[in-house]
Amino acid sequence: MKLAPFLLDEWLAQKDLPGSPIKFDLASSTGPSWTLRELLALEGDEGCDRLLDGRLYYTPTAGSPELREAIAGLEGVEPEHVQVVTGASEALAILFWLAAEAGANVVLPEPGYPTNAAFAESFGLQIRQYRLRRESGFRIDCDEIRALVDRDTRFVLVNTPHNPTGSVLSDAEMDSLHDLCAERGVPFICDQVYHPIYHGAETRSAARLRHATVLGDFSKALCLSGLRTGWIVERDPERRALYRNARSHLSISNTVLGEHLATLALRHSETIYGRVREVTERNLALLDPVMKELQDVLGWVRPGGGMTALPWLTSQADAREFCCRLASRGVLVAPGDCFGRPEYFRLGFGSTRDRFGAAIGRFADLVRSEARQLSIV
Repeated sequence: MKLAPFLLDEWLAQKDLPGSPIKFDLASSTGPSWTLRELLALEGDEGCDRLLDGRLYYTPTAGSPELREAIAGLEGVEPEHVQVVTGASEALAILFWLAAEAGANVVLPEPGYPTNAAFAESFGLQIRQYRLRRESGFRIDCDEIRALVDRDTRFVLVNTPHNPTGSVLSDAEMDSLHDLCAERGVPFICDQVYHPIYHGAETRSAARLRHATVLGDFSKALCLSGLRTGWIVERDPERRALYRNARSHLSISNTVLGEHLATLALRHSETIYGRVREVTERNLALLDPVMKELQDVLGWVRPGGGMTALPWLTSQADAREFCCRLASRGVLVAPGDCFGRPEYFRLGFGSTRDRFGAAIGRFADLVRSEARQLSIV
C-alpha cells in the first residue's frame, strides 16, 4: 500500500524550520490558539486541580463518559451516539478502511482535504469527485452528486464549511443530500470541523439528521489542535461497533489529559467560539478591501464559513512559483497544487490575531510587486 505525498504538510512545515524566513503565516487552516494556562484559567484552581488529580490510564475506547456527554450536548444527540477519536484524521482513516471492498467507490469533493483522496487511493477505492466551481461560488451541485451514486458507493462525503474554499451548505441542501443517501442506503458523511464558524447565513449541525454520520474535532472551530481529539456522531449501533473495533486496532484511546482538557473546553465552548468569531470577522474586514484592490491580479469568492479562502491568479498561471516567492520574502500561503488546483492558493485568516493587519499588508505589497515585475495583470 502506498500513500501519496502529503504536499500540504510538507509546505506548511517550512515555517518551523530553523532559520525560516517566514514571518507571517497565512497558509494555516486553524484559528487563534490557546495556551494551557488560558484554557485552565476558564475554571480557575478547580480546573487545574482536576487535571493534576486525574489518573494516567487508558481512557475507554469510545471516549470517557464525561467527554462523550459534553460532545453529545454540543451536537444535540445522545452520549451513546458519540465515538471519540484521535482527531478527525483518525475518523477519516476508519471510514475509508471500512469502505475498502473490491469494486467499491466513494464520492468526494474536489478540491478537498488531501487525505481524502490519498486514503481512498491507498485502499484501492474508486474515487468519484464532484467539483466545486468558482463560477458558482464553490457551491455543491446536488444533482452532480446524485449522478455519481450507485449500488457500489460506500459513502458520500461533504465538508461544510469547506476547506479550502470556505463554501457552506445550506440547511435545504444538507437535507436534500441526506435524503438522497438515505433513500439509496448510502452513508452520508458530513465533515463539519469548522461548524459553527460562519460569516453570513448560519446552518445547523448535520447531527440533527437521522442517517447522517458527523465528524467533528477540536482542531478547527475549537482551535485546540494540540489536544488531537475528535469525534464521530453515529446513530447506527452496528456502524458504531465497527468504528470502535477499528479504533481498538489503531490508537485504542486518547490521552487522559487530552480528554480532560477537551471536556473542560466544551464547558466553555461559547467563550472559545466567541474568540474565533471575533478574530475571523475582524480579519475578513481587513481582507475584503485588499482583495477588491487586487482584483485585476487575484480573484476570490468570499468564504461563507471557516477560516480559509481559495483565491486564484487571474492569469491562470500555476501559483506554486508565486507562493515560493512570497515565502522567500516572509509570507506563507499554500499553493493550490496541494489541493489539485494549481492556479489557486489557500489563504488562512484565522490563526493570526493581532498581526493580521501587518500580514495582509505585507501580502498586498508583495502581490503588487509581483504584478509589476512579472506582468501578471
